[in-house]
Order: sequence, then structure tokens, then C-alpha cells
Amino acid sequence: MTPTRIAVIVLLGCVMMGTGAVVASRRQQAARAATIIPPELRAPDSVRIRVQVLNGTRTRGLARRAAMMLRDRGFDVVETGTSSDGGDSTTVIDLSGHPEWAKRMALIMGNATIQSKPDSSRYLDIAVILGTRWRPPAVPFYP
Repeated sequence: MTPTRIAVIVLLGCVMMGTGAVVASRRQQAARAATIIPPELRAPDSVRIRVQVLNGTRTRGLARRAAMMLRDRGFDVVETGTSSDGGDSTTVIDLSGHPEWAKRMALIMGNATIQSKPDSSRYLDIAVILGTRWRPPAVPFYP
């Protein structure tokens, strides 16, 4: 091989690696932007919304992190656990017949899908099944 061909191959390799780095960086920025939740998205004042959070992934501690985030936003998380019904997307299940609460929860959880399954027990208002695409918000570091 001539030195010119080697230089062209090296240059093309550098261009391809640079393009890949830019694409990866933009995907990370888009993922971070998707997890930023506006602070005004909270539970309505003077209403107690009882929530169950289930981890539908293999990531340990995800339901606990989601519960902490939802409690910070005024929701009453009464139960956490795991579920085998998980998939890629997070699912919000309206159990009490309040679609506006389910919609608010779906926005907080990153545009989750909403299902309605009325439950006569009245123990829970909303159930959330976390999917593999859900990312918890960053946790502040307190030394």
C-alpha cells in the first residue's frame, strides 16, 4: 500500500469515529432531556392519590427510586414491588376512574402508556409498572 492510501484510510476512519461520537452524544442529550420533568407536574393539592409502583425490569432498586421521586411530587406511594408484566415502556393503570390523575402520572413518568382497569377495592388509585426505557432522575449528592 502506498502512503497516500494509508493516509486516506486513516482519515476516513477518523471521520467515521467522529461522526459516531456526535451521534452518540446527541442521543444521550435527548435521553437526558426526556427525563427532565417540569416542576409544576405534581399531585393536585388537597388530594391524596395512592400509588403502587412496580418494577417491570431487571434493574434492582428502580421501583424505590420511582417511589422517592413520586413522593417528592406529592403522591402517596403506598406500595412498591416487582412485576413480570414489564416491557419497554412504562404503563400507568388508572384503578379509580380518574383519567386526569393517570394522565398527570403518565407525563411525570415520561409519556407512559395509560390503561384503565377499575378496581372496586378502592385501596389504590394508580398503579405504575416501570419499563426498561424509564430512567430515574439524577439523585443529588449530599456529602
